[in-house]
Amino acid sequence: MSQVLPADSTLVHDLIGIGFGPSNVAMAIAIREHDAQTGGQEALDARFFEQQPRFGWHRGMLIDDATMQVSFLKDLVTLRNPASEYSFLCYLQSKGRLIDFINHKNLFPLRVEFHDYFEWAAAKVDDMVSYGHEVVGVAPVERDGAVDHLEVTVRSGEGLEVHRARNLVVGTGLRPLVPEGVERGDRVWHNSELLARVDALEGTSPSRFIVVGAGQSAAENVAYLHRRFPRAEVCAVFARYGYSPADDSAFANRIFDPAAVDDYFTAPGSVKRRLMDYHGNTNYSVVDIDLIDDLYRQMYREKVLGTERLRFLNVSRLGDVEETPDRVRATVTSLVTGEETRLDADVLVLATGYGPADPLGLLGQVADRCLRDDEGRVRVERDYRVATDPGLRCGIYLQGGTEHTHGITSSLLSNTAVRVGEILESLLGGLKSASDEARTVADGTGTGAR
Repeated sequence: MSQVLPADSTLVHDLIGIGFGPSNVAMAIAIREHDAQTGGQEALDARFFEQQPRFGWHRGMLIDDATMQVSFLKDLVTLRNPASEYSFLCYLQSKGRLIDFINHKNLFPLRVEFHDYFEWAAAKVDDMVSYGHEVVGVAPVERDGAVDHLEVTVRSGEGLEVHRARNLVVGTGLRPLVPEGVERGDRVWHNSELLARVDALEGTSPSRFIVVGAGQSAAENVAYLHRRFPRAEVCAVFARYGYSPADDSAFANRIFDPAAVDDYFTAPGSVKRRLMDYHGNTNYSVVDIDLIDDLYRQMYREKVLGTERLRFLNVSRLGDVEETPDRVRATVTSLVTGEETRLDADVLVLATGYGPADPLGLLGQVADRCLRDDEGRVRVERDYRVATDPGLRCGIYLQGGTEHTHGITSSLLSNTAVRVGEILESLLGGLKSASDEARTVADGTGTGAR
């Protein structure tokens, strides 16, 4: 495939964003609002690239009755700019549902509705994004021993393009995790693809599903499959005695506050680990108590009626998995007795979570100039800028992959609006400093040395 340079190969963008999920949509909105506030006098040249053909956020998990676990006020903009025209409330007004939503007396919208809000917001800034464009590489452009901008290689259906930027914002999202030794296949799914694949089962009369996992998505998948296929048995497999309720109490929720990011960032490593141990149950491997109660109530009702379709294989782990064209056989081992149970099923669903993509995986030689801590993790400054050697003057900002430095909100929606505001402020400061330095050199009043 031949390499194609853009029409103006001398153009250097102020910012290139890699990925266009909610975080970088929020980034684009913040830039658009900044440009409007400055009357275009300080407009930024920003471009985002997204490999998907259109906006999409966990489409495979948009179960019709699943709700958000975060308040609608923690949308893409409100915590940064409560007067923004890109807020969830403005979205509701545009759809004619604002009064209905208020009457609903609920802080937590349906997930499908919040996804529609994201699509609505993304459409308002779609002139800043190129869909169907995958960033495949980043290379430094070095001059006089310093790197002032980067070359970003992008692949689309028309070939390869090279774009240049002074700053990058990496928002490549999370990647599905599966247990070691288990491979996804036609009958072994990660829950991220549930809705994309389940329609193919219509008319096939599946007799059994196995769902592995103890978190919110696992419980939602169990409830959904049990409801959607009323003749099928659904077996839930997890290592605990039962689902653990999410701690969404008011005091515990302070771990998601913007100020908590400052606390976490400045805390010593031992305190960081303790905070995650204390408050991991606000987000990880936990389930809304209402859903837990509903599932238990359903299980007990079936026991009373003698028609048990909902089975819980607790204190157990998934062992060997064997897939054939017409079934999947899973071995489930009791953690207490070691007893093995072999289950034949139509589908095995792995609701086993997500992990951050390697934030520097696309950066090639640039990654070699990014600094790491004693444990080999990327060093990230408070403004989400990757620490680099002095010769790399470009800003590389991370939206995700910063839990070790910024805490539990690294990959969550809770702090998105505030985070993009902090990144934008840092980025603007860096561009101003570079401009002032260039002006000083041009005037002959300094050498430009740092």
